[in-house]
Amino acid sequence: MIHSLNGKLIYTDLNCVVIECGGVGFSCFASANTITKLPQVNNNIMLYTYLNVKEDALDLYAFIDLEELKIFKTLITVSGVGPKIALSILSELSPDKLVSAIISANTKAISNASGVGAKMAQRICLELKDKVGKGSFEIVGQDVPISTAQSQNISDAIEALTSLGYTQNEASSAISKLDGTLPVEQLIKQGLIMLAKKL
Repeated sequence: MIHSLNGKLIYTDLNCVVIECGGVGFSCFASANTITKLPQVNNNIMLYTYLNVKEDALDLYAFIDLEELKIFKTLITVSGVGPKIALSILSELSPDKLVSAIISANTKAISNASGVGAKMAQRICLELKDKVGKGSFEIVGQDVPISTAQSQNISDAIEALTSLGYTQNEASSAISKLDGTLPVEQLIKQGLIMLAKKL
């Protein structure tokens, strides 16, 4: 099993990265979450990997950190969720937002990912709620697992921002930088301020 790749980033596109290690370029599928955090091409990078073995192919999946790799491996334990679908979900929701969505049963946020319908989103929440709710996943910036009420506030704020025309990634990125214990109204207000600064 290939645990990680450490080398020079030589190519990226919307869902793929190529890392050169010892003169060999390894092409890896990657989420938008990982790709947006990469350095510029020709810089050195270390990514964690998952090797998916199929009858006619060996596909590598690359992740910016162990948190994303861990939730990816958990997602593909769900019936009907393969590596491509799991990557699609992680392109729509960062690991911490995905954990929040699962805990709060926010199927709408999960079904926004390409290839994920309402039934699959419900299955993900049903099968993984206990797994992610036992503290096995830490929310970034939090010392303890996020509470259901807090995760609902975050989800509601993100949903409000997307209804105003912002993308899921823009809304999630803004809200993730805020104190999740704030009331929904404050999260929305501060989120709008942060998004306005980027425009």
